[in-house]
Amino acid sequence: MPHLLHIDSSIQGDNSTSRRLSARAAAVWRAAHPGGTVTYRDLGADPVPHLDAAAGLARLMPPEQRSATQAESWALTERLVEEVRAADTIVFGLPLYNYGAPSSVKAWVDHIIAPGIAFDPETREGLLGGREFIVLASRGGGYAPGTPRESWDHAEPWLPHGLSPVGLEPRFITAELTLAKSRPEMADLIPLANESLAAAERAIDDLWSPSPALV
Repeated sequence: MPHLLHIDSSIQGDNSTSRRLSARAAAVWRAAHPGGTVTYRDLGADPVPHLDAAAGLARLMPPEQRSATQAESWALTERLVEEVRAADTIVFGLPLYNYGAPSSVKAWVDHIIAPGIAFDPETREGLLGGREFIVLASRGGGYAPGTPRESWDHAEPWLPHGLSPVGLEPRFITAELTLAKSRPEMADLIPLANESLAAAERAIDDLWSPSPALV
């Protein structure tokens, strides 16, 4: 039975473009997989703890040497990795905050990079590859080639590198200029924002469409 892991990370609730896009993708996936099951995790409303001095070193020591705090942190890591392992497809909502990924996403990635269960510490082989990983990204401004802030988006380039140790390979569908309708100084960009959003929605709707050769 196919299984979807749906993750959001925006803190903007119903105002979030990345949440609307990820919800659309999850709905399209469910329509294409009527018998499928879904696990949902909301990093914006319920973030996982950042790795700190009290617990982070759990990943570097044998289980019998872990403190109670470290054992609790490692148990959470195991649950997060198992959520990924159980999924055939991952849908991930990723907004851009201050030109980078939300810190909750970085914390999630830090937990996922777990020796022995997400990658082999001896061979460095990733153990979570082979899954479909769709990232629904949103950006308030414009970062396309030739724009004043080209290359200022540090979330999209980082995530594939951050997850590479475990073998996950994200595919991005992005809507940008999402602030155009709420910022008077960006009003001239509203048509481009609408176009970007529509293109993202079309890409989502086509994700699990039957191949023309099979119709």
